[in-house]
Amino acid sequence: MANFITFGIDGVEPEFGAPEPGRIISGDPQFRTWNLEEAAGGVYSGIWEATPGKWRIVYEEWEYFSLLSGHSIVTEDGGEPVHLKTGDRMILRPGFKGTWEVVETTRKDYVIKV
Repeated sequence: MANFITFGIDGVEPEFGAPEPGRIISGDPQFRTWNLEEAAGGVYSGIWEATPGKWRIVYEEWEYFSLLSGHSIVTEDGGEPVHLKTGDRMILRPGFKGTWEVVETTRKDYVIKV
């Protein structure tokens, strides 16, 4: 087995989901997630996609992501909105609380460390 994987979703079945109903602020956001890697120690990576809507987010883990397409707005409680578009990257740290708003269907690749 190689010590690397290529990052593609061909042949990977997506998981479907949505924010918890109590967290939704507006719209009817729906998720598709292609989990590409789960490693010992709580490391996950893959591709995530969401349709328009806005919901509350609370992070207990580290996440790095890069937007592959779309437009989203991430706002930390008490902070200024950050508009994210194709090519933008962000790290969310444990303890982050705020909102995620998908303005235009958004796809990102991600690495999460629990």
